Amino acid sequence: MSNSVPFLDLAALHDEMRFELDRIWADVTAKNAYIGGEYVARFEQEFAAYCGVQHCVGVGNGTDALELVLRGLGIGHGDEVIVPANTFVATIEPIVTVGGIPVFVDVDPDTLLMTAEAVEAAITSRTAAVIAVHLYGQTPDMDALEKVTTRENLALIEDAAQAHGARWGEVRAGAIGRAATFSFYPGKNLGAFGDGGAVTTDDPALRDTIRTLANHGRREGAHHLHDVSGYNSRLDGLQAAVLSLKLQHLERGQRDRRRAHAAYGERLADANCDLVAVAADATPVHHLEVVRVADRGRVIQEFNARRIGWGLHYPIPCHLQGAFAAYATEELPVAERTAHEIVSLPMFPTITETQIDIVCDALRSVTGSR
Repeated sequence: MSNSVPFLDLAALHDEMRFELDRIWADVTAKNAYIGGEYVARFEQEFAAYCGVQHCVGVGNGTDALELVLRGLGIGHGDEVIVPANTFVATIEPIVTVGGIPVFVDVDPDTLLMTAEAVEAAITSRTAAVIAVHLYGQTPDMDALEKVTTRENLALIEDAAQAHGARWGEVRAGAIGRAATFSFYPGKNLGAFGDGGAVTTDDPALRDTIRTLANHGRREGAHHLHDVSGYNSRLDGLQAAVLSLKLQHLERGQRDRRRAHAAYGERLADANCDLVAVAADATPVHHLEVVRVADRGRVIQEFNARRIGWGLHYPIPCHLQGAFAAYATEELPVAERTAHEIVSLPMFPTITETQIDIVCDALRSVTGSR
């Protein structure tokens, strides 16, 4: 039995560009352009221009992108990297993999995003970098974070996996820190037909290092020369071609997401629940529509009864996960409390007013009004 309102409707999105997608499949397979080549180069140029940076390197996925940036910056054994606790584990795994130490900080109680104040309090002599996670499609206060990291000579890295096209002020995600990492997992605002990722930066030396590391340590332009021991993390030609097509439609999709967010806000204005706040200088892309409720169990039960899709992003903060318990040094009350309150509502570009009404009616039936 299908949901009356799906959590995400990729089929509707792809139906709008079916003819173009079929043409891409025919073109790529006719040219056997599966690894590297013209489609990857074109997408890298297009996505760099979209983000407002000089360079983009396509890689295998967003997790690889973060690890490659850390290695490219020389961050490794014993180096501390400050991260928010309420993120997906893929933000933390690369730090541990390179031998670094994740230092978890709490988040703003309204936006649920990292703050410069929390970062500043966590800096030690071993701190090498700060990873600012643009959670749910919104950037934290990047001006404040840039000020702190510049003063302390720390690398500011953007985890923009959920924030393709988001802005802080007039600057897009991907063009704010020393480097930014993106995921093109199918459910993202800009999603491939499988795994994919990218690094964006204005640093040509970092770009070259990441490109070499991601391609088995090959010296660029020298297929049989391997200067370092690298990885196999490359964006496929087919995925790049799909992403180039979807990039043309992305801003329309963002407008539709903003419309849906506004509709949720209007219908839930007097409901006894709270949508995650939007900062005054932020322009989010609403990858996720997250609401805080007092009794999440009852909300989920009601959604299930009415066949409404939902998600949890994320029910266990990273510092409370067994894999990273050794790095948990203190309680982080905002992240810990809100992890029990948040639920993600259906959000996708083609969601209708009727579908939003169905979701809000179900939610209000549990939460009541203020």
